[in-house]
Amino acid sequence: MSEWGPKLRFSAPSRLIAKFYDKVKPQLRPYLLYGSGDFHHLTALWIRNHCQPLVVVSFDNHPDWDIRPPKWACGAWINRALELSHVAKVSVWGCGNFECWWPGQLFGNRAAERHGRLEVHPWADDRPRSQQNRRGAIIRGNWQDRFHDFARQLAGQSVYVTIDIDCLVVAEAVTNWENGRFTTEDVRWGIETLRQHCNIAGGDLCGAFSVPQYARRKQRFAGEWDHPKISIPSSAEIRERNFGTLGKLWPVLVGE
Repeated sequence: MSEWGPKLRFSAPSRLIAKFYDKVKPQLRPYLLYGSGDFHHLTALWIRNHCQPLVVVSFDNHPDWDIRPPKWACGAWINRALELSHVAKVSVWGCGNFECWWPGQLFGNRAAERHGRLEVHPWADDRPRSQQNRRGAIIRGNWQDRFHDFARQLAGQSVYVTIDIDCLVVAEAVTNWENGRFTTEDVRWGIETLRQHCNIAGGDLCGAFSVPQYARRKQRFAGEWDHPKISIPSSAEIRERNFGTLGKLWPVLVGE
């Protein structure tokens, strides 16, 4: 599927998404490993391929809840998942960037959050005490207690888990975006906790760095404008760091 990369990266028109889904659907499996977080909007397609009622749990440094165009973009895929009739709720854990706070949250799907179909759990350790009371906010000292309560409330339900490794600290993942604050062991613990209480019906893992390639000028302009300016290590270091993390997360995600 690598020939699709430049066409789908960061954003894509709906007709192209439909064409890609028709192409890839026969090959889809319950658990999928794919590329950069620039392709996280494809998770809405992977979820579409599951038929049973689901709660989607996302480990991500970004809420990906943007309500602005384009419709299919890596920063807006949560909304595409919420359009699916079998998705009861989406819960995002580990957001560390500005989008969950004023004024960035103006562009987020606050309506879905108010109605309880979307939960975002951003880190608030470095926020003023008044902002630590934001709905869903977590700090290092309480996030596991909050997550454990969340998992217990899902007892007996089916869950789809998506992991964007940009939720991890920089020492454990090289991505195309800013890094978050989870460690690999944090995410492993989270998945194991879900499995104790829920049926994990499927999942995916994405987020590893790849050199951006685009097929369209507007797509390139938007992608390059939106991406942060980050320092990228050598190819050897990227592979060592990301494959090491993959080796720890993939087995626990698929339940081996």
